[in-house]
Amino acid sequence: MSLHSGLLTDLYELTMAAGYVQTGFEARATFELIVRNLPARRNYLVAAGLEQALEFLEGVTFGSDEIEFLKKHSAFGGVGREFFEYLAGFRFTGDVWAMPEGTVFFPGEPVLRVTAPIAEAQIVETYLLATINFQAMIASKAARVVTAAQGRPVIEFGTRRAHGMESGVLAARAAFIGGCEGTSNVEAGRRFGISTYGTQAHSWIMAHEDEEEAFRKFLEIFPDHSVLLVDTYDVRAAVEKILSLGRKPRGVRLDSGDLAADSRWVRKRLDEAGWKDVLVFASGDLDEDRIASLLEQGAEIGGFGVGTSLATSNDAPALGVIYKLVELERGGQIHSAAKFSEAKVTYPGRKQVLRCTGADGKYSEDVIALEEEKLAGAEALLVPVMRGGKRLGQAAELNVARERCLENVARLPEGVKSLTGMAGYPVRHSVRLEELMKQVRSRVERVARI
Repeated sequence: MSLHSGLLTDLYELTMAAGYVQTGFEARATFELIVRNLPARRNYLVAAGLEQALEFLEGVTFGSDEIEFLKKHSAFGGVGREFFEYLAGFRFTGDVWAMPEGTVFFPGEPVLRVTAPIAEAQIVETYLLATINFQAMIASKAARVVTAAQGRPVIEFGTRRAHGMESGVLAARAAFIGGCEGTSNVEAGRRFGISTYGTQAHSWIMAHEDEEEAFRKFLEIFPDHSVLLVDTYDVRAAVEKILSLGRKPRGVRLDSGDLAADSRWVRKRLDEAGWKDVLVFASGDLDEDRIASLLEQGAEIGGFGVGTSLATSNDAPALGVIYKLVELERGGQIHSAAKFSEAKVTYPGRKQVLRCTGADGKYSEDVIALEEEKLAGAEALLVPVMRGGKRLGQAAELNVARERCLENVARLPEGVKSLTGMAGYPVRHSVRLEELMKQVRSRVERVARI
């Protein structure tokens, strides 16, 4: 199946689209994608996945075999040929505004806004939700891990534990946006230009009769690249063997055992030998909590490889992303839409997020406002990225997204950056938006006779 297949959606998106087409319901709809609530242990989130979302919107089509499949589907037994003809010529023609990747955001804030003919906007919903959910989830986890590392490089190591190979590739991308320095995933390096890292596993050491021979041969082949794994048998004996060879590796890696104590001994021994530039690298079931704990214990670790916890965001493996109708233009008339069900309220109207900065340069407050509203000194976070189904300009460089994330996180209030405390960041709705909400609620209650 093509990565741009229109079947990459939920069935109800297609049944609604068929309903719109067959009944002649023509309207230009605006949907906004938001995260309803922060997951546990998160004070903020990081926008990611926009590039893949735009690629899909530019290329989404229905092939003839896919249309034939739908014709035979029982759900479409009563659907006329006009819908299938519509699918044969389907292209996304809408406009998109979005937060640039790497932007820190909070619940209730639209990360992406789509304005398009209603059937088009409906069909692409599932893909947009899945793409933004996954990469924002991983980027947000990565930002926490990078914060815990306190300036030491973090390498994403999680492909082998990811939920499929494509997830592994995109997890590497999102982790890089979240501040990681690189990845072990070679395809992510090729596709996205991310630096790739990795030299040897325990199997290399175990395949040789003598550990010293394993180190020597690897240094001969990779004299400038070797990070030698020293915990296969005995850490201290392994380091002494490497020193006896008289050839400096790029680094040594600890993957098990008492990482804090072993790293202190290894660092001291390397320094005594004059090898102060040899990196002590650690991996093995690491996450932000364990990294923070190791550094609190005085671990002498210069870099971290983080795998499972990062590629799966195992403590918060999904975000409550939603994609809700906020405005409908039909027959020249604008109708604002909102949802009022308990605990699932959404606000009407096309919106903008305005970010305010305090005198100390830290972010102080976000205001969710109507699209045209301005606020002195505030930064508007949503920017136009697609018009008429075509991207505006070239794809942003991934390094720019990563730097944006690092700068955004640095400007958060200290409590919001905390890994352990749940400190809220102020987000409010503008007066005009609250007034529109009241008007729409009143209209809905009147029509529904509530």
